[in-house]
Amino acid sequence: MDIYNTYLSDVDMIIHAGDVVSPNIVDFLEKNVFHGVQGNMDPLEVSALLPERKIVEAAHHRLGIIHGWGAASGLEERILPLFPSVDVIIYGHSHVPANHMREGVLLFNPGTATGYSKNGFNSIGILEVSETVRGRIIPV
Repeated sequence: MDIYNTYLSDVDMIIHAGDVVSPNIVDFLEKNVFHGVQGNMDPLEVSALLPERKIVEAAHHRLGIIHGWGAASGLEERILPLFPSVDVIIYGHSHVPANHMREGVLLFNPGTATGYSKNGFNSIGILEVSETVRGRIIPV
């Protein structure tokens, strides 16, 4: 709740890139404009509520959302071909924040807000979407 109240209570949309881990969290997030995908750590009751991947539109930009799978090495190479016509791919799985352009697409991984982080800090991500898209990684 602290993360929500501090950073997310006034955003236009919440996107979760998987590993929600509880249907109660899905229910809570759905009180907002919410788009989420299932992650490899989600139990069946969460996976039943969320797709494996999806595309949403925001301010004329197409945002692909996926959790990811396999080793962190090569993760971006595996997900890029799945979204041939998007402006942004939001992904998770590695728990390593990313915010960079590749092949004309913004690759954005917010890291992990609550789980184990390989770089020693938890984080969330904020995307500012207007004429352009700008991502920020915020340590929490």
